[in-house]
Formats: sequence, structure tokens, C-alpha cells
Amino acid sequence: MKRVTWFIGGVAAGATGVGMAKRRIQRTAAQFAPTAVVRQAADAVADRARGLVDAVRDGRSVMHQREDELKARRDGRLASMADHLGPADQVLVDGRPVEPNRVVVMRGDR
Repeated sequence: MKRVTWFIGGVAAGATGVGMAKRRIQRTAAQFAPTAVVRQAADAVADRARGLVDAVRDGRSVMHQREDELKARRDGRLASMADHLGPADQVLVDGRPVEPNRVVVMRGDR
């Protein structure tokens, strides 16, 4: 009786192991199928394209901000905090000290 029980348990374990191995091999083979490789490559290219578009958008935004700052400086609408502070004054941004020359104040159009 013991031998029959162990035999049936071994057959069940073997069948389960073979089934799991078969599914894993099929899944791995599907990942390397030509259509899957093309799909992965297309997804990678799309991700890179989205990153490039985001970088260009950010660059344009920074460019426009810098252009506005330069125009304000040209038109006299730009003042540095250092121009309005005494030698003992300190500038805090979010509770942290910063150099006064790093703070820019832009006044509206006259």
C-alpha cells in the first residue's frame, strides 16, 4: 500500500512539473517570437520619442522664460533684490537663506 501511494504521488508530481515546464518554455518562446520582438522594439522607440518630445517642450518653456527675463532687463522692468538690501539684510526663500543676486523680481508692464 505504501508503494502504491508513493508511486501515485510521484506520478502526480512529475505530471505537474512537466506541465509547469511546458508552460514556462512556451512563454519564453513567445517572448522571442518575431512579432513580440518587433512590438518590444516599437514600444522602446515610442518611449524614447515621448522623452524627446518632453525634453523639447521643457526646453522651449525655459527658453521663453529666459527670453521674458532678458526683455524685462532690457526694458528696465527687472530688478535684483541686492539693489534693495542693506549689507546686514538676509533673503530667505522657504525659510532658507539664499544669495540676494539669485532672486529676480519682475515688475509688470508700465
